[in-house]
Amino acid sequence: MSALRPDARCALDGVRILDLSRVVAGNALTAWLADQGAEVIKIEPPGRGDDLRGWRVKGVSTYWKVYARNKKSVTLNLRDARGRDLLLRLVAGAQVLVENFRPGVLEEMGLAPDRLWQENSRLVVVRVSGWGQDGLFRHKPGFGSLVEGMSGFAAMNGFADRPPVLPPLAMADMIAGLSGAAAVLVALREVEVKAGGGQVIDLPLFDPIFSILGPNAANFRLNGKVEPRVGNRSHTTAPRNVYATKDAGWVALSASTQGMFERLMRSIGRAELIADPRCLANADRVKNVEMLDEAIGGFIGQRSLADNLEHFEREGVTVGPICDIADLMEHPYIKSRGVIVEIPDDEMGSLPMHAVQPRLSGTPGAIRLAAPRLGQHNAEILGALGLDAGELRQLAGDGVL
Repeated sequence: MSALRPDARCALDGVRILDLSRVVAGNALTAWLADQGAEVIKIEPPGRGDDLRGWRVKGVSTYWKVYARNKKSVTLNLRDARGRDLLLRLVAGAQVLVENFRPGVLEEMGLAPDRLWQENSRLVVVRVSGWGQDGLFRHKPGFGSLVEGMSGFAAMNGFADRPPVLPPLAMADMIAGLSGAAAVLVALREVEVKAGGGQVIDLPLFDPIFSILGPNAANFRLNGKVEPRVGNRSHTTAPRNVYATKDAGWVALSASTQGMFERLMRSIGRAELIADPRCLANADRVKNVEMLDEAIGGFIGQRSLADNLEHFEREGVTVGPICDIADLMEHPYIKSRGVIVEIPDDEMGSLPMHAVQPRLSGTPGAIRLAAPRLGQHNAEILGALGLDAGELRQLAGDGVL
C-alpha cells in the first residue's frame, strides 16, 4: 500500500522554501520541513542538478529519492543574470531561503541577504557551511568528515587501543540539518507571531555536533585530562556494553540506575555483587567495569540471542538486540509502528524509506510527492511568474533553465 498522501493537511502548509543547497545538510533540513507540509522548491543547476542525485546504489539515486521527497525541482543557472532575476522574483513569495555556498559566494553573485531583503524583508535566510560565516576557518572546505574529526566526536568514538572512528554516515550534516530546521521554526515565529523581520541563520556543521557532546569542556576544565575512548562502555555509568551471544548474535545492555543494576545481578545469578564494595555505587562500578563485564558476558555468552532476549524481558532488565537493516526490514516492532513506509517508484516499483517523524497527533505530516526529476516543476513554478511556454523553451535553450 502506497504511503503517498498528496492531499494531506500539514502544520507547515503555506510555507514556501527555496532550497539552493547541495548534498546532505541543507537537504536534510528542508526534507524535515517538507515532511511537515512546507512547499520546498529545489533550485538546481541545469543539466547536472544536486550532487545528491549522483549518490547511487546499483544505478539508483536512493539518497536523492529519500531526501528529496516532498520537494519540487526548478533549474536555474545563477551565474546568468536572467537566472538570478528569476530567483529574486521567487524570493518575493517565499518565507525561507536555504543555501550552502562557501561564505562570500552569495555576495559575489549579487544575492547577499541585504539584496534578498529588498525583495522580501521577512525572508529567513539559512546559510549552511562547514565552519560558519565568520571566524578563522570561514573560507576552508567544510565536509562533514573534517568536522566530525575536529569537533571531538571522533576522538571519543571507538576503542582506546585503536584509531579514532568517524561515523559511517553523514552525521555532522544530519545533526546540522535537524538543528537548522528547528532554527527556521524559531525565526518564522519571530516573523509571523512577533511581526519581526527576516534574519540570517548562520548554520555551520561544526557548532551543532560540538553541542551534542555535552559537558566536554566543563569536564576537561575539572579533570584536566582527555578521557580515553571506551568503545561501547560509558565514562559515566556501568554496566553498559554490547555482549556476544552463543549463536554469534549481539545484545546491548544498559543498567544505569541502582534499581536496574540490582535487578540485572539477580537475573544472572550474581546477587552477591549487589553488596560487593566494588559495586555499591555507580562510581564504584565504573571503576570495576572489567569484573562486571566478565560476569555479564559469561552469562549471555552461554545462551542464544532469542534465549537472552526472552530471559531478560521476563526479568525486566534493559537488554535489546543489535539489529542491522536486514533484521529491521522484517522486525515486528518496525511493522507495528510503521517506521518504514513504501512509495511508488519508477525504477524500483516500490521504494522503502523512513516514515515522517516526529508524529503530531493533529497534523502528523505526510509524504505527498515522490522526489522530482531535474527541472520537473519549471513550468509550474516559473509559469506562475508569468513566463509562457515559448519563454521557458528559450531560457532552456540558452542554458538558463
